[in-house]
Amino acid sequence: MDNLTVEGWLKELPDKKPIALERIRFHISPECHLALEAAEEELHKTHASEKFVNVGLRELELQIHPEVGPLSDCQLRVYLGEMDSRGQFHLVGHRASDNSLIYTNPVMVDQLG
Repeated sequence: MDNLTVEGWLKELPDKKPIALERIRFHISPECHLALEAAEEELHKTHASEKFVNVGLRELELQIHPEVGPLSDCQLRVYLGEMDSRGQFHLVGHRASDNSLIYTNPVMVDQLG
């Protein structure tokens, strides 16, 4: 089980620059870790650009700054790094109040427990 603290971003409109958020904390369960590894393997086999892993907000134990408010949804986006083809993922979701995009900086899949 991995507890991560990652820099987060809020993008309110497509043409606006993202706003840095305080750190976002979330939990990756052993099952989720396996799903991330499977997604990475699939990307290597299919040469697709990305794969999304569905996760529940409760499962993630997501902690985000209260001023951001709750999220309506979230997924983990898995993709391969351009330089070394290693799997990376980041949290992607939408704020419930206005559907603004919330996301985190990437984490290497192989950095997990």
